[in-house]
Amino acid sequence: MKKIIFAATMAAMFAACQEGSKSVSSNNYDEIDSLLNIIDQKDNEINDLMGTFNEIQADLALINEAEGRVNMMKDNAENNSAAENIRENMEFIQERLAENRRKIEELENKLKGSSINSAKMKEAINNLTKQLEEKNSEIESLMAQLAEKDVVIEELGNTVNTLKDENAQVKQEKENTEEIAKSQDAQLNTAWYVFGTSKELKDQGILDKGEVLQGNYNKNYFTKIDIRKVNVIALESKSAELLTTHPNGSYTLLKDSKGQYTLRITDSGKFWSISKYLVVKVK
Repeated sequence: MKKIIFAATMAAMFAACQEGSKSVSSNNYDEIDSLLNIIDQKDNEINDLMGTFNEIQADLALINEAEGRVNMMKDNAENNSAAENIRENMEFIQERLAENRRKIEELENKLKGSSINSAKMKEAINNLTKQLEEKNSEIESLMAQLAEKDVVIEELGNTVNTLKDENAQVKQEKENTEEIAKSQDAQLNTAWYVFGTSKELKDQGILDKGEVLQGNYNKNYFTKIDIRKVNVIALESKSAELLTTHPNGSYTLLKDSKGQYTLRITDSGKFWSISKYLVVKVK
C-alpha cells in the first residue's frame, strides 16, 4: 500500500512538472524506478521472512494439538489401538519439532542476509527458539510419563535424544560465539597506563634517554583498565607530563586542592586512538 501511495504521489508531482515545463529529465524517472525497486526488495524480503515465521507458528499449533491427543490417550495406553495412536502422534510431534528447528535456522540466515535490520524481528525469532525449547522439554516429560506406563517407542526415543543433542550443540556454539564476541570487545576496550618518576620508568625499561621504548618494557608494571569505565586517573604529583602521544582536546590535566595533578579523559575514543598505552612522568 505504501508503495502504491508513494508511486502515485511521485507520478502526480512529475505530472505537475510536465505541465509547467513540458519536459522531465530521464534521470528523475530513473530515480523513481530505483526507489521503487528498493521498496519492492524490502517488501519481498519481509514477505519471505513472515512466510517462514507463519509456517513455524502453524506447526507449533499442530504440535500442541497432537500433544493434547497424546495426553488424552495416555491413561488408556494399555490398549493396543491407543498405544499405536500415541506412537503416531509422538512421531508427528518429533518430525515437526525437527522441521521447525531447521526453519528457525533458515529464518535466522534469511534475516542476516537481508537488508532488513529489525530488532523486533530478531526478538521474534528468539521467542520462537524459546518456544521450541520449551516444547521439547514438555515432550521429554511426556515421554517419561509414557515410559512409566510401559509405552515404549524406541524410534521416538532416538529422535528425542538426537534433538536434545542438537539443541545442546546449538546452545554450545551460541555460547562460544558470544564468548568470542565478549573477548574481542574486551580487547578493543582495554588499555594500560603507568606513571612514575624518570628513574622509576627507566628502571622498568619504559624510558630511555627521555623517550618511551617500544615493546621492550615491563608490561606488568602497567595498570590495566577498561576505557569505557575509567576516564579519571589521579597522578598524585604536582608535576605531570604525558610521554605517549594522545590527541589534544581529548584530555585535561587539572590540579586538585593539594596541587596534585589528575588526568581527566574527555574523549575516550580519541584519546586512545593512537596508542592503548599511557605513560606519564611525574616528580
